[in-house]
Amino acid sequence: MSAERVLFVDHTGQIGGAELILLDVVEGRERSSAFLFEQGPLSKALADKQLTLITSKWGQGLSQFRRDSSWLTALPLAGRLAAIVVEIARASRTHDIVYANSQKAFVLAAIANMLVRRPLIWHLHDIISPEHFGAVQRRVQVALANARATKVIVPSQAAAAAFMAAGGRRDLVEIVPNGLALPPEPRSRSELRKVLGLPAGPLVGVFSRLAPWKGQHVLIEALATLPNVGCIVVGDALFGEQAYAAELKQMVLERGLADRVRFLGHRRDVPTLMKSVDAMVHPSIDPEPFGRTLVEAMLAGVPVIATDAGAAPDILDGGRAGTLVPPNDSQALAKAIASVLAQPDALSGQLEYASGRARARYSVTRMLDAIGLVIRKLQAGATA
Repeated sequence: MSAERVLFVDHTGQIGGAELILLDVVEGRERSSAFLFEQGPLSKALADKQLTLITSKWGQGLSQFRRDSSWLTALPLAGRLAAIVVEIARASRTHDIVYANSQKAFVLAAIANMLVRRPLIWHLHDIISPEHFGAVQRRVQVALANARATKVIVPSQAAAAAFMAAGGRRDLVEIVPNGLALPPEPRSRSELRKVLGLPAGPLVGVFSRLAPWKGQHVLIEALATLPNVGCIVVGDALFGEQAYAAELKQMVLERGLADRVRFLGHRRDVPTLMKSVDAMVHPSIDPEPFGRTLVEAMLAGVPVIATDAGAAPDILDGGRAGTLVPPNDSQALAKAIASVLAQPDALSGQLEYASGRARARYSVTRMLDAIGLVIRKLQAGATA
């Protein structure tokens, strides 16, 4: 059990990519607490990790405030936001370190830090850029980080560069690649297809929440030119993006793809589903700070096709561990999919290299050791 009493703060009760990382980070930290703005599946998952759970009285529904929204839309919420700041400050008093796991959590935790000073870690899971955040949001985030954060953990060089380009202090940045592990899966691809009720022909998969910048629509456009290729779309709209999910389903109908594209929603068996496809597609049109599904596919021995932006080129070693295509280019994506599906045997060397790279660079142990070291150093500095 870790000795440090950490207050982990997150704005959502749902489980997205950042929350999956959080669930690994809190392992073995029974003396710590989690402060969530709202209840949800994350609440139970954190309670199962033996953390003390604190849920805000005022935070329900704030996760629907989109990160690219104008801050003017937040003005009617000012009273509730102030109340959450007070709640975080009160909870901070009984902890050694505050660890904000999202942008919204960090902004309010940084303000609370002015009331109750504690070493403050911001685990920045985003790329701070105009594609992801409004101008005022970027300025507020960076100003608060420079003034109040003790460390800013980022998962990639791309995320670090974006933070510093926005004015963030270089000395705050600690690059810690996300880590993950897949349970062993002895069943073959054909066996998994039968168990999961998936078709036997060429099949690709996209695994992420449904959001415009994630680029699922680009994949659907590509599939319209690939007559025999099926697709599973795994993930759902989490943060007020239900309209986009509806648009995707309408696109599938309009292009006559209803018999080839299956929307499976949020699933807990993503590693199994991923191993059942012939290729994993990562079609984000904006730069991503990391790419958890890229590493999952590399570990699963599944070919990866990803857009050449954000952290993907680094994770895929410039294309040595996967296929890179230009963002928002359905023709290039279709060509890459056709090429990968046409020569599966020729990819054995790439898949072996990708698997070894993922195990060496993106293990959970390596990530937890690095984050644990950051926390211990801050604790030592605070008590010195």
